[in-house]
Amino acid sequence: MLKKLTLLALVFAVATPAFASSDDAWSEFATKVQDACLAATTEILTDARAVVDPFGSESYGLAVITGKVDATTTKSIVCVFNKQTEAVEIGGELDIPAAE
Repeated sequence: MLKKLTLLALVFAVATPAFASSDDAWSEFATKVQDACLAATTEILTDARAVVDPFGSESYGLAVITGKVDATTTKSIVCVFNKQTEAVEIGGELDIPAAE
């Protein structure tokens, strides 16, 4: 029984740094998606902000970028970031109503 507990403790000790590095990797990925998507929309939106899906889909990072297209009009754009090639594609301008 003691051998099993020792082995179990060892497995948890080894796995803990892996979870931490995984969290760091996902955070780095989300920042990469945010930066790429904001850059891709700079000619369309000003004062833009990004809402990034922290994990994306299996193949893509996903974000919604929202900002001003003129002094009074706010629009949103869907942004897709290819995880393998890091290519970015954006959709058209969308009217997304504010939550009430």
